[in-house]
Amino acid sequence: MDIPNFRDIVQKLSVFKNNVPLLVSVIIALVSVLLFVPTQLMSGRLKEQIQQASITKGTIVQTLPPVSREQWREAEKRQIEYANDANEIAKLAKQSTQRELLSYEIFPEPKDRSTLIFKKFGQRFREGVDELIARVNAGDCPSDAEIERGLENSSGIRRTRGGRMGLSMGPSMRPSMRSPRSPLMNPYGGMYGMMGEVRRTIIDEICLERAQSCSVYVNPVDLAGYEFWADYKLAVDPNKAIEDCWYNQLGYWVIEDIFDTIEAMNSAYDSVLTAPVKRLQRVTFTMGLKRPGAGGRVFTGRSRRRSGRKRDEADKPAYVFSMDDGLTESCTGRFTDDDIDVTHFNVAVVISTKAVLPFMQELCSAKQHVVRDAGSLAGDPNPQDAGLSKHNQITILENKIRSIDQAEQEGIDHRFYRYGEDIVVELDLICEYIFNKEGYDEIKPESAKKVPEVIDTRSRRW
Repeated sequence: MDIPNFRDIVQKLSVFKNNVPLLVSVIIALVSVLLFVPTQLMSGRLKEQIQQASITKGTIVQTLPPVSREQWREAEKRQIEYANDANEIAKLAKQSTQRELLSYEIFPEPKDRSTLIFKKFGQRFREGVDELIARVNAGDCPSDAEIERGLENSSGIRRTRGGRMGLSMGPSMRPSMRSPRSPLMNPYGGMYGMMGEVRRTIIDEICLERAQSCSVYVNPVDLAGYEFWADYKLAVDPNKAIEDCWYNQLGYWVIEDIFDTIEAMNSAYDSVLTAPVKRLQRVTFTMGLKRPGAGGRVFTGRSRRRSGRKRDEADKPAYVFSMDDGLTESCTGRFTDDDIDVTHFNVAVVISTKAVLPFMQELCSAKQHVVRDAGSLAGDPNPQDAGLSKHNQITILENKIRSIDQAEQEGIDHRFYRYGEDIVVELDLICEYIFNKEGYDEIKPESAKKVPEVIDTRSRRW
């Protein structure tokens, strides 16, 4: 095969030098061929896109029912419903703090300057706590005096002339002298060892009987404010007395929520031995220490101490304005401001290990309350209920779980308590409690509205 010479090809193409119109025609033909192929490809894609995006959707739209002329009214209804929902949320937020008061004669200013109204408040506080204890079928462990009376009334224990406990043995209790292991032959066990065993058995029966008669252990003395109002000494400054009532009212609401939690957890049980919440150990707002103080937290075992704090006479809530005012660091970053009041509290319970998380969830769940009405604020002695609402004001900031072994249960802190077969722990919680100002500012005393100067100690240099 003869390969064309390049010079021959050039000579053949040189014909276009003398024929410019022919050259232009050839160039136009080549350009047309080059543009035709991409155009065809793009046209196919464009038709496919139009089919999917326009024609298909247009067909679907054509099959839809026609829009009613009254459609704007339906849209307006939805907007009204959205507005109502927003208003209802605001209303519920406000009602969350509109709780029943222990007294309607004191806040925001006493209707009567008589000191009797403050003593009545304290009496109602203690009565309210007693009612909460009765509602959850709570009781305390046997006291030392009850144990001693039970021992005296037992057939196996008698009082000696010296006033000490002695063992009165019947024929079935007398040891065999033939046995080398006889208590009488054992100088360390002997008669006293047998007496100790009998004594322990009787004490155990007394404690078990008490545990079976109640659903949870509670001693009202362990609840903040109960002892404070037992023998209340009226403050010289009337505003101080109003403050005492106000902050203890806040404390009562917190205690009420804790008892609601225990009631929900133990409602299906009638004995401490089977109930998940075994004992309410304490409710405190200061953990035994005066607020406010300086410095950070120092943990040593079970106790908590803040440097710079002293013992406080009254264990009552205090508003948290800064990091130093709280019982612990606030993981929520919430402090008292123009919209909310914040306070901290500490609650400790002995509880079954299986119920730890359910208890924490129940404590932070919504709870129901009766809403105050306008008549109550006007001083109506018999205010009518304005309906029911819900509040959800508790957030757990810190939790600590400590196991309680058998040896500790026999110690001084738990010796007369019986917790059943469940493995129990001590659950120690520090919580945050939120009050919506819009809901209760109208009854808040002026002295409680004062905002102290807040100093950020985190920026201090020592």
